[in-house]
Amino acid sequence: MPVGGVVPRATDDAADLVVRNAKIHTGDPGRPHAGAIAIRAGVIAAVGDDKDVAARIGSATKVVDALGRRVIPGLNDSHLHVIRGGLNYVLELRWDGVPTLRQGLAMLREQAARTPKGQWVRVVGGWSAEQFAERRLPTVAELNAAAPDTPVFVLHLYQSAVLNRAALKAAGYARDTPDPRGGQIVRGRDGEPTGMLLAAPSALVLYSTLAKAPVLEGDDKKTSTRHFLRELNRFGLTSAIDAAGGFQNFPDNYSTVVELAAAGQLSLRIAYHLFPQTAGQEIDDLARWIEMARPEDGDAWLRLNGAGENLTWAAADFENFTQPRPELADYEAEFEKAVRLLMENGWGFRLHATYDETIRRDLAVFEKLAAEGLFPAGNRWLFDHAETVSADSLDRVAALGGAMSVQNRLSFQGEAFVRRYGPGAAADAPPIRAMLDRGLTVGAGTDATRVSTYNPWIALHWLVTGRTVGDLTLRPPQSRVDRSTALAMFTEAGAALTGEQDVKGVLRTGCFGDLAVLSEDYFTVPEPDIAHIESLLTVIGGRIVHAAAEYEGLDEEPPPVSPAWSPVAHFGGYQAAPRTGLSGVRQAELLGQAVEESVEHRQWRARRGLAPETETASPALDPCFSL
Repeated sequence: MPVGGVVPRATDDAADLVVRNAKIHTGDPGRPHAGAIAIRAGVIAAVGDDKDVAARIGSATKVVDALGRRVIPGLNDSHLHVIRGGLNYVLELRWDGVPTLRQGLAMLREQAARTPKGQWVRVVGGWSAEQFAERRLPTVAELNAAAPDTPVFVLHLYQSAVLNRAALKAAGYARDTPDPRGGQIVRGRDGEPTGMLLAAPSALVLYSTLAKAPVLEGDDKKTSTRHFLRELNRFGLTSAIDAAGGFQNFPDNYSTVVELAAAGQLSLRIAYHLFPQTAGQEIDDLARWIEMARPEDGDAWLRLNGAGENLTWAAADFENFTQPRPELADYEAEFEKAVRLLMENGWGFRLHATYDETIRRDLAVFEKLAAEGLFPAGNRWLFDHAETVSADSLDRVAALGGAMSVQNRLSFQGEAFVRRYGPGAAADAPPIRAMLDRGLTVGAGTDATRVSTYNPWIALHWLVTGRTVGDLTLRPPQSRVDRSTALAMFTEAGAALTGEQDVKGVLRTGCFGDLAVLSEDYFTVPEPDIAHIESLLTVIGGRIVHAAAEYEGLDEEPPPVSPAWSPVAHFGGYQAAPRTGLSGVRQAELLGQAVEESVEHRQWRARRGLAPETETASPALDPCFSL
């Protein structure tokens, strides 16, 4: 972009990319603000003002004018199921951001008409009934009407799924199909399945049903993953920590990102975890993986970060807040074997733990091993989720050298949490301020894609405002974090959880050239508008991976979406809704500010003799109002 006063010069250390005329939040206490940044060979060569980067501009340097926009370090989702999400992305109809059920059903009806025989229409996560104007789920009858012959599977959080008649048939559910353990196939008076599946409380019935749908093959998996990563880049994500998950086998389901990394086609830095898939075989799997690889094997684009988020299946609690907390059977013996194996071999790990009852049992195992010198031992380990963790448990985590990763699951399940545990418990779930006050590293993430949306600005909005997507305020001001802290949880803390805090998460010389130019200034927009922010320019290592608005066309052209009937090819991903305008409260606040400014202006005029000292009625300027 031509810039007046900036003259390219011959230089041996010219930058590949310069971003100037920006409001840069660096995240670096040594220089928190800047106006320009230069990136060379993937890392930041200079941060400062125009004069600081001018000497770095050569004839081949790409100079981007930020037009006074806010620039931040690239976002890092510390808990995202990015590998699994990428393998399925182009097959899914996303209701993320859709404001009404009516619109969602219209999208579903249109997609069913183009979906070929043998394929399913699947709506898998990223939405809640509370976001809809109708405040309800679709009914089985509505799905049957929208798609009488095409199987339709609609997943709602960790709670339930709705299937149409064709999907029940495709999944093989009939009168004599037994309920799976921890789940329920709802049946009508005649004993036949109605189309509703309930997690009671295990979500296994939901995910095992989804696993019956057709999957992508061959190069379509690469195309799907590339488009998902580009969708994440759209929101300023430059890194993610993959939390593994059910039905994500190693190494088979990891091969796609490995091949893309080898070809230089990843547009997101990924640190991944390994999750034993077969109950009763977990120790054998972990032992085999320890012989195959070590944490931090890989490079800046793709690296192993440890085990988890489950180590043994028996130790995992379920987070369906419409159901009571699950009572776990004894699991400590096998769990201790898994943790000992990892700690003795220098492997870190992360643990899914929703409830304090589970966390206390896990900590008791760690403290037993600490007596042998295995904690703290320098291995990075953390608890995920921790909605009901207690102050005492946080003290124990800190003493054992652990960390935390929190997600905005209550953006989508907050209403259910309040109904079961009350507003008092929801006000501090999870207790982020207590975590930070103890000096714990606290990363932030989304837990997308099967529950929350992958849009990180919805999570940032929740961290700052304490409000759900249904506009229910859960967290009082004292339980929230300010905007700078929330952003640091999505940048610096994520880097610390992968041991990359010296090269990632801040914009300073020598760090990775990862940044985002935002559509709105995160630090000044009204709180409701945080959720509407997107990135106009996303840069990873000086490489432009997403460009929109004035910058459209500066990024790389993605491959066409395949298969052609994909919902993503027709609807895209996250459905960015227009701003709803000012709320009544916000309007009143602005009117009050206007009145105050009017009074101050009159007083200013009075002090200068331009108006009477006391306010009197002014003569009407419009003759229609004159006597």
